[in-house]
Amino acid sequence: MTPARLRASLLVLVTLTTLGHLVFTSAWLQGIAALALALYLAGVIRHLSAMARWLLAAAAALSVVVLWRSETPGRLLFEAAGRFAFFATFVVALSLLRLPAYRSRLVRRCGEAMLRQPPGRRYPILSAGSALFGIILNIGVLNLFAGMIEKSNTLAAAQGRAWVRQARQRRMMLALLRGFSLAPLISPMGIGVAVVLSNLPALRWLDLAPYVIGAALLIFLVGWAVDHLTGPHPAHASGSYPASRRLSRPAPSAAPLGQFCLLLLGVVSLVFLLAWALQVRLPIAVLMGAPLAAVSWLAWQRRRLGRLGVPAALASLHRQLPWLLGPSGNEVVVLGAAGYLGHLCVALVPAGNLAPLLAALQPLGAANAVLAMLLVVVLAQVGINPIVTVTLLVGLVPTLPIEGLSPALLGASLMVGWALAMMSSPMTASMLILARFSGVATTRIGYRWNARFLLACIPLLAGWFLFAAR
Repeated sequence: MTPARLRASLLVLVTLTTLGHLVFTSAWLQGIAALALALYLAGVIRHLSAMARWLLAAAAALSVVVLWRSETPGRLLFEAAGRFAFFATFVVALSLLRLPAYRSRLVRRCGEAMLRQPPGRRYPILSAGSALFGIILNIGVLNLFAGMIEKSNTLAAAQGRAWVRQARQRRMMLALLRGFSLAPLISPMGIGVAVVLSNLPALRWLDLAPYVIGAALLIFLVGWAVDHLTGPHPAHASGSYPASRRLSRPAPSAAPLGQFCLLLLGVVSLVFLLAWALQVRLPIAVLMGAPLAAVSWLAWQRRRLGRLGVPAALASLHRQLPWLLGPSGNEVVVLGAAGYLGHLCVALVPAGNLAPLLAALQPLGAANAVLAMLLVVVLAQVGINPIVTVTLLVGLVPTLPIEGLSPALLGASLMVGWALAMMSSPMTASMLILARFSGVATTRIGYRWNARFLLACIPLLAGWFLFAAR
C-alpha cells in the first residue's frame, strides 16, 4: 500500500467511525476515530502548509495547558479530538462529490456556456454559476473554471487587443472569486454552516437563512453593479466588433445550467430528507448525504455497466481515493485544528474573566454583529485564517448575554465576514489559486481589482445587519 493510499484509508476510517459515533453515541468509535486521526496527522505533517503546521503546534501547546490547568483534562481533550474528527469527516464527505463532478460532461458544458455569454450577462451568470458549483466542488470550482477562463481568454479571441483580454480576465476572475465566496452563504452544506451550527446546538439553518441569503443577494448585486460600472464595455469602444458580427453569434443555451440546478436541488433535498427522517442535525445529515449523493451520481454515469452502475461506482471511488483525498490535508488540519482550539479555549476561559469584555460590548447591542464581521475580515489580512477566527468567536461570544445580539445574527455575520475575507485577503487558498492561473499577484487581485467592490459592499452589509436586527 502506497503512503498516499494509507493516508486516504486512515481518513476513510476516521469518517466511518465518526459517523458511527454520531449515530450510535459510542465512545469506542470516537476513540478509534481519534487514534486514526493521530496516525493520519503523523503521516501528513511533512506535506502541510505553514498555516496548518502553526495550527497543529498551537493545538499541541494548548493541550499541554489543558493537562496543567483543567480539572478533567482527559475528558476535555477527548471531546476536542472528537471535534477535530468531526470537521475532518466533513471535509472528506464533501470531497467525494468532486469525483463525479469532474467526470461529468454536464459540468463541462455548463462551464463553457457560462464563459461564452455576452459581456453584459457574463458576470451574473458566471458569478451565480460558480456559487452553485461551489456547493458541490468546493474549492475545486476555482481550479476547474479558472483553467477554462485562461484557456478561452486568448489574444486571438480578443482580436489582438491586449486591453480587451486583460479586461476580460479581470472581470471573469472576479466573477468567479465572488461567486465562489457566496457558496458557503447560500448552501446548507457549507463548512461555515457546519462550524456555526456545531457550536450553537440550539440554532437551525432556517434561523440563519434569512440573514445569510439576504447578505449573499446584496453581495451579488453590488458585485454586478461594480462590474457594469467599471467595465470597460468593448461593444461601445472603438475598434470593437461591428454590430452585424456581434449579432451573428448565437447565445449559448442555458439548458445545461438548468439541468445542473435540478441535480443540485436533488443533492440538497437528499440532505434535508435524511435530517428529517433520521431526526439528526443538518451537519450530520450532510456527512451522510454527500457520500450517498456521490455514489448515486457516479452510478448514474456508469449505469450501462450493469447492476445500475453501483459496483462500478464503488470501484471507481475506491481507486480514486488517494487522488481525491490527497490534496485535502491542509483543509482537514486547518478546519479540524480550529475546531479543536475553539473547544479548548471556550472550556479554559472562565465566564468571570469575560466581565470586562461584556461591559464594553453590552452597549453596542446588535452592532456587535458588524464588529464580528469586520474582525474576521481584518484578521484574515494578516494571515489568520477565517476558520480560526469564526470558530473562536462563535464559541466565546454567545456566552456573553448581550441584548439584541441573537445567535442567528452573530452566526450570520461571522459567515459573511468569512466570505468577505475570501474575496479580499491575499493569503487565502482561493486567492492563491486565482493568482496561479492568472499570473496576477494576490495583493493586486484583493486590493486593486476588488477595492471598489469592498468599499461599496462592507458599509451596505453593516447596514443590512443593523436593519435585520430590528
